[in-house]
Amino acid sequence: MEQAIGVFDSGVGGLTVVREIMRQLPNENVIYFGDTARVPYGSKSKQTVLKYSKQIVRFLRTKNVKAIVFACNTASALALEEMRAEIDIPVIGVVKPGAKMAADMTQTKSVGIIGTEGTIKSGIYTEYIRRLDPAVTVVGKACPLFVPLVEEGLLEDRITDDMVERYLSELKPYNVDALVLGCTHYPLLMNPIKRYMGEGVTLVNPAYETAKGLKEILKTKDMLNGKSDKVSYDFYVSDGVDSFKAFANEVLPVNVDEVKVVDIESY
Repeated sequence: MEQAIGVFDSGVGGLTVVREIMRQLPNENVIYFGDTARVPYGSKSKQTVLKYSKQIVRFLRTKNVKAIVFACNTASALALEEMRAEIDIPVIGVVKPGAKMAADMTQTKSVGIIGTEGTIKSGIYTEYIRRLDPAVTVVGKACPLFVPLVEEGLLEDRITDDMVERYLSELKPYNVDALVLGCTHYPLLMNPIKRYMGEGVTLVNPAYETAKGLKEILKTKDMLNGKSDKVSYDFYVSDGVDSFKAFANEVLPVNVDEVKVVDIESY
């Protein structure tokens, strides 16, 4: 099926999911929407995140996508289940795949989750992990300043190291050996997080697990695109074309030369 996969996030973080889809599903066309005018989602109410997600899904449906990836932990936590009934194509979020990997990886039965306020308050990672293994202790920590640090491109900076230490020091006493990067921006901070947490802690990247899960779904439903010489990647945002384009070209293995603005409020 040549129809594209629709992917959306509150900003640029979802590009880490797109990067994994490009690697694991190289024949698939992708349409990405970044809600850069309304980022971040993590501090917004469930009602607002649900409204935004509905608008974006309506926009992606106008592009005749064959599947939709909620490449945003906050939207996955607060909107995906409620919207699933309205969507008649495969949808996948980033929470379940990441939770499963963490439950499988931990030896100490102690898992850390870092994410936005919305994701941590929802308790959704804890719920999924405990469902898979009730013996696991889950420790959540909201890291709200990580998103603006990533959006500003401060991936290797002293201020980022300081914030990593400030937030993650609370996890150290719990002997966590698996840490879920519960926001799609956070894999871009993998280096400073790894340095601080140490070699004994496995960082779980839900972006990688989500792309793997998407591949399985499309394969099962016989919806994979056949061998293709020309794969298209289209990018849309609600604001800030230049900064998005610059960031995309840092993160993705392809050259992003065109980004279009969408009046998302009209959907």
